[in-house]
Amino acid sequence: MYKILNIGHRGAKGHIAENTIESIEKALEFQVDGIEIDVHVCASGELVVFHDFTLDRMTNGSGEVSKHTLSELQKLKVEHEYTIPTLENVLNFIDAKCLLNIELKGKDTAIKICEVIKNCIENSNWDYSDFIVSSFQHHELETVFKTNQNIPLAVLTKASVMEAMEFAKTIKAKTIHPNVALLTQENVKLAQNQGFSVNTWTINDKKTIARMKRYGVNGIISDYPDSL
Repeated sequence: MYKILNIGHRGAKGHIAENTIESIEKALEFQVDGIEIDVHVCASGELVVFHDFTLDRMTNGSGEVSKHTLSELQKLKVEHEYTIPTLENVLNFIDAKCLLNIELKGKDTAIKICEVIKNCIENSNWDYSDFIVSSFQHHELETVFKTNQNIPLAVLTKASVMEAMEFAKTIKAKTIHPNVALLTQENVKLAQNQGFSVNTWTINDKKTIARMKRYGVNGIISDYPDSL
């Protein structure tokens, strides 16, 4: 029986504020196989770990993440308690203990991510196989592919499994990340037969987890990785 990857969504989002070191620590306590995070480039050039394009929902700040410097962002509180980490903070904290799925959210993240991953592999315990770089933004994935073809890529979709596979072939991505609502047993098998791994999101209830296991997906991304 093959093992389905248990991937914590933004750390362990269902337990502690998403994309924080504390949420990632909680996911590691659950012995996840992987952790999914999101990155933007901030105004001072660093990659910061944050989901939304704006600060308003999650912090006591407002406006676009990309318009704030790192020092400005780190003065803010996420859900009144936590700080916004950099990607470097997260990499140092995880220290290759599990797979890291980095979703490129903001624009112009691709070149930066290639630099950080290459540096990380050359100077620490990480290997290319410890990473997946995913995005809905095709141009960012294309830039990663053109810059460093050693970096494993995944195509995110909430529209079409078939379209995701077609685009994935153009950038030699081996993984697709479809929303759970798109999946049938047939299209999961079709994707796998064409050489793709299928990691699906975001699944939090036992019934859907059981159904995805029956479908034979390769990975499940969940806010509650302890549920798997």
